[in-house]
Amino acid sequence: MAPIALEGVGKVYPNGYQAIHDLTLAVAEGEFMVLVGPSGCGKTTALRMVAGLEPITSGTLKIAGRVVNNVSSKDRDIAMVFQNYALYPHMTVGENIAFALELRKVPKAEIKRKVVEAAAVLGLSEWLERKPGQLSGGQRQRVAMGRAIVREPAVFLMDEPLSNLDAKLRVQMRTEVSRIQRRIGVATLYVTHDQTEAMTMGDRVAVLRLGDLQQCDRPQVLYNTPRNLFVAAFIGSPAMNLFDAVLSEDGASITVGSQTIAVPDDVHRAKSGLAAYRGRKLVIGIRPEDLPTLEPGDKPQSVLTGDVVLVEALGSELLVHFSIDAHRVHVEDVQDRDLEDAGELTVHGEGVARVSPRAVVKAGDRTTFAVFPERMHYFDPETQLAIYG
Repeated sequence: MAPIALEGVGKVYPNGYQAIHDLTLAVAEGEFMVLVGPSGCGKTTALRMVAGLEPITSGTLKIAGRVVNNVSSKDRDIAMVFQNYALYPHMTVGENIAFALELRKVPKAEIKRKVVEAAAVLGLSEWLERKPGQLSGGQRQRVAMGRAIVREPAVFLMDEPLSNLDAKLRVQMRTEVSRIQRRIGVATLYVTHDQTEAMTMGDRVAVLRLGDLQQCDRPQVLYNTPRNLFVAAFIGSPAMNLFDAVLSEDGASITVGSQTIAVPDDVHRAKSGLAAYRGRKLVIGIRPEDLPTLEPGDKPQSVLTGDVVLVEALGSELLVHFSIDAHRVHVEDVQDRDLEDAGELTVHGEGVARVSPRAVVKAGDRTTFAVFPERMHYFDPETQLAIYG
């Protein structure tokens, strides 16, 4: 029995807008499930339906095996953590954590025990007498989590709880939230627009787009075997390079702009679906880390040569933005994220390679990158689905 089960759930607003389409998703006991997607994809709406803050138009929602479509939020045995903490500034940390228990008329001795236990888990024991205004953003977020933990709910719901923190603290708190969730072992549904946050925290990640579930799986499965162009482009930073291409009549090579990439037999054996695209257009995808610059003595089977537009030195790696004479495929809803994350780099440069910090490359160079056809991804340009077996 999954603590959270959405079975064909839909949401249509009075104006006719359908925010969620036939969503089926189950969160297992102790699982950390992340809902991720661009703004307006329906992830927060889905969370609010689970919380009882939005009515469900169609389908069935179960919490701990009980149908709760028409059950009020307070009777669903859930605890929610918001991005704005929602702490009472006039109360101490201990009083904030205890507040929900006091409303339930829980005995004072039990309240004290639960607050002390939660504070120990969260590393807040020495701050119980402080007011929220005396705490850092990360500490205040932990207080908000403590208030949820003491209720011992069947389900945790988290709505972008780290979005108000600065970048360094967000990285730290990702680890903290994951550690705390695993220690208490409560099924958790977590919403974020940040795909890096989703990939680093989730046991499984559900990718939404315009109210439709695109794919739900373990983070590395999403990264290595995306179901379609949207998942391929959305998961990963920098985003996957996607180019229009043509497979030769004999299937032995792919033409990308004016360049040719050999396609060995083992690729066809691994991706038998490519046979149907001989002599046809397709879209190829190459992860930035799968485009290393050539080292002395390297003799790769295939290469791509491009004009370097910009080099970002990140210490442990270089991001090389380059241009080739092929059409880069931009996926709607993902391009906006690229612009937000990387300025206009992904517009001026048609592709990006993640290379060794020891690589000798600079803007204005014409540089050759090794290509590994067995690591490439292939997509149908019409259906946008990945081509596998």
